[in-house]
Amino acid sequence: MGRYPIRRCCGCLLAALLLSPNQEATADTAKRVAASAAAAPSALAVAEYRRKLEEYTLARQKYEAEVDAYWESIADKRRLRRAKRRNNQDIVLGDYVLTQPPVYSGPPKPVDPSAPPEEAPPRKYVPVVADFLQAAAKEFNFVPQQPRSEMEYKRAYAKVASAAGLTKEQAVRIYGFEAGGDGKYDVQAGLEQPRPGAQAISTALGYNQLLATNSVELMAEKGDQFIRILSAKAAGLTDEAKKTLQRKLAVLKSMVAFCRSVPDTWSAHDKLANTPKGLGVHALNLDLDVGPLLQTQKLLDSIVFARAQGSGGVLSAAELEMMNLTGDGNGLDIITMPPAWRERVPTSNFFQPGGYERNPIAIRNNVVSKLLAATNATMDQESKLQGAKELAALFSK
Repeated sequence: MGRYPIRRCCGCLLAALLLSPNQEATADTAKRVAASAAAAPSALAVAEYRRKLEEYTLARQKYEAEVDAYWESIADKRRLRRAKRRNNQDIVLGDYVLTQPPVYSGPPKPVDPSAPPEEAPPRKYVPVVADFLQAAAKEFNFVPQQPRSEMEYKRAYAKVASAAGLTKEQAVRIYGFEAGGDGKYDVQAGLEQPRPGAQAISTALGYNQLLATNSVELMAEKGDQFIRILSAKAAGLTDEAKKTLQRKLAVLKSMVAFCRSVPDTWSAHDKLANTPKGLGVHALNLDLDVGPLLQTQKLLDSIVFARAQGSGGVLSAAELEMMNLTGDGNGLDIITMPPAWRERVPTSNFFQPGGYERNPIAIRNNVVSKLLAATNATMDQESKLQGAKELAALFSK
């Protein structure tokens, strides 16, 4: 009786050793077939998807044709207004597009039942302050002289802005609008408030939120002026302080030469700004000597442009912000518009398609009067915060 169990066990073991690989392979194949069958959409589902896809494609093509026509008319009207200004001709209400951009109202894009789930593409990385500092050190052997306190930078900014002719209202309210009313000298767009997972949304930096492209353009166009100002300051210093500023001036001259290595156009400067050297130039906004000059000059250029175009009087902070927000030409268009027109002219007239789509403020406040009102309301609110109060107090002295 004792032999049979042993033999049976041995036989089972031998059978298992001989048959298990094939059985496992067969089982795996069966599982894959079953899974594939379960995942495979039915013919009805595929047919329904194709029908919906055709509907969606037709609707989307119609919408995109409307969008293209709309933005082409925006560009045509803008060119017409600019030509009229050059020729000292009157601009009329009909020189603006008076309808809002088309909104897609067709069916949603259907999900392909046979396709694997789509993963969201990774978000494009936007350089931050640490990257600007690293680029400055590597590309120009330059470390910005950062302030010992926020008040030290505010004091330097207020001094430069006041000397340039900016009013307290302009400086404080635009600081409130752009930097949130309590932003630090190194505040960056998207990182205004510390919160988990916060990411920069652009290279916009500082009290007036200059983009890296702004920094490159200002250094190309106004670099000599900045060098003269700091050279005069160096002449009044002695010993180590003078040597330190002279070394900084040598870096500035190198940066100016780099920024002038391309034609003086926004697109050319934008390409430079997105290089390591361009990011290094942007780090100048963090420097106690140069940062206030850059931040002030961006606003001052708009004021000078408005005066040159015959816009008399002192611009309000909201009017100056329109030039800062939409560009000098478009901003001037807005601030010289008769008040009655502002109720009717869509904000889309003053943006490129991509810029408009990325600007929720302009979309929500979709006519000029609403955009100005929203800007003023934000300025009213943010100017009450501590950072804005501190800056205002410095202008009073």
